[in-house]
Amino acid sequence: MQEVLEAAIEDLDPHRPIRCEAAGRTDSGVHAAAQVVHFDAAGPIPAERWAKALNGRLPATIRVRAASEVADQWHACFSACYRRYRYTIHNGRSPNLFLSTWSWHRYRLRLDERAMDAALQTLVGEHDFAAFQRAGSRRAHARTTMQEVSLERQKDLITVELQASGFLYGMVRLVMGQLVAVGEGSLSVAAFEHRWRTQARSEVREAAPPQGLCLLRVGYPEPVFPEAAWYDCQPRFQLKSSDPPPAPVPFSAPASAAANAALAEPGRLEISKVSSTPS
Repeated sequence: MQEVLEAAIEDLDPHRPIRCEAAGRTDSGVHAAAQVVHFDAAGPIPAERWAKALNGRLPATIRVRAASEVADQWHACFSACYRRYRYTIHNGRSPNLFLSTWSWHRYRLRLDERAMDAALQTLVGEHDFAAFQRAGSRRAHARTTMQEVSLERQKDLITVELQASGFLYGMVRLVMGQLVAVGEGSLSVAAFEHRWRTQARSEVREAAPPQGLCLLRVGYPEPVFPEAAWYDCQPRFQLKSSDPPPAPVPFSAPASAAANAALAEPGRLEISKVSSTPS
């Protein structure tokens, strides 16, 4: 995407070589609802006209939602105070073509979202998340602050959102792979927490596929764009009915019996929104 965007900018402003700097990189196949990019321009085009001008030159799969002039020292990556990702899981028995390019179809077992939420909450705070870092990272360390997490089930759809000061290379997909293991009953909440607290990277094997992941937004100390252009730009799917797979075998029969009874209740269930104020 970077090369395509830079070529379009150079068509409009050929006075200097263009180098785009993004708020963060995403793996191939990962969506971005509000990626932020900055570049230096020397031509006469005012900031408010750049979005329309670029969209006339970009392929239909890339759209610029807004453009704004910023101070010379402002940086799309280093000025950011948080990034927020959303991961969508389709936990229905049957495939859905409308969901397939935007979600991970996990259909063998009904995911226990209460257990997944309990595991997710352990991540909040500043920690060393080396267990969730893929090889090839250029970071000097693996510490980052998880500012907010949430998990929500709506029929057969589960959405997980994670907001942090920064994310390690491949971090969200590795976290999601472990959360699904918790939801399917093959990994306990305690084992999930032990793995990442002890930086047991060799035990974190499965990464969730890229198509379920979306960079939802990037936050800055001062607003840069209109809220409609950046805050929550990925539409949510809604299902009117559910076709869940069988429930997993519980780790603890007494506790899981109550949880399974609660899971059988129809309708929408919002699990949690655990947050701390971003600094």
